[in-house]
Amino acid sequence: MATLGNPQETIAVLQRYGFNIQKKYGQNFLIDTHVLDKIIDAADIGPEDFVLEIGPGIGTMTQYLAESAREVVAVEIDRHLIPILEDTLSAYKNVTIINDDILKVDISKLVEERNEGRPVKVVANLPYYITTPIIMGLFESNVPLSSITIMVQKEVAQRMQTGPGSKDYGALSLAVQYYAEPCLIANVPPNCFIPRPTVGSAVIRLTRHEKNPVEVKDPIFMFQLIRASFNQRRKTLQNGLHNSSELQISKEKVVEALEQMGLPATVRGEKLDLVQFAQLADLLSETMNIEY
Repeated sequence: MATLGNPQETIAVLQRYGFNIQKKYGQNFLIDTHVLDKIIDAADIGPEDFVLEIGPGIGTMTQYLAESAREVVAVEIDRHLIPILEDTLSAYKNVTIINDDILKVDISKLVEERNEGRPVKVVANLPYYITTPIIMGLFESNVPLSSITIMVQKEVAQRMQTGPGSKDYGALSLAVQYYAEPCLIANVPPNCFIPRPTVGSAVIRLTRHEKNPVEVKDPIFMFQLIRASFNQRRKTLQNGLHNSSELQISKEKVVEALEQMGLPATVRGEKLDLVQFAQLADLLSETMNIEY
């Protein structure tokens, strides 16, 4: 039975090992069992599931996952936490701990070896400074994924699920929504962690689309357009794309494509949805004679 998840146990474990919390790893340990229950429920972990946990910390959530899943692989970057994890997870024979940087782990190989290439469920309490690289790395590497259920900064969760016209809408919104269906599960205040973070957090589930919601000839080119249009979000789309060092597009070609889409030359990128960015990418690739 899981024994972690409350402040007393967490403090006792950290003191027993003389563990010093590392700011460089953005370590905040969850100490609220109600939030843990919400994460496990949202992730919908069953006895057939293979779970990849990123950043297990002292094993608090790992214990909960191990009681529900067939197998859990927990990837922890901080080597000082490995002896603690080996202790707190010693009763669970279905858990493997890997001491590595998740961005350097060959997850596809791991999934092939441990889950016969079937989709896995990812659960994580991510350091906020590295949330986006980890999520996008998982999606862009085409790892077979069923869902990602994560604790992130509240503001980031809002960005992931918002639409055109909102101040939170940006490249991350479009990227996440291209790959997955975002669903906000719970807001989590700072007092649910040791040490307390300075910002609010949220649990969000990203359910991988079986089929991407838009068809586009070149997704890489589309995301270049998206990044360029939000790098200078107060500029018009034609200026943002023309000024991008990543692209070689004249203002005239952008205006011409926008006209074909029935959009004014003065439109900003924040007004376009995913379908429109896909349409713009296809039109511009035609005018630039990009062949596929």
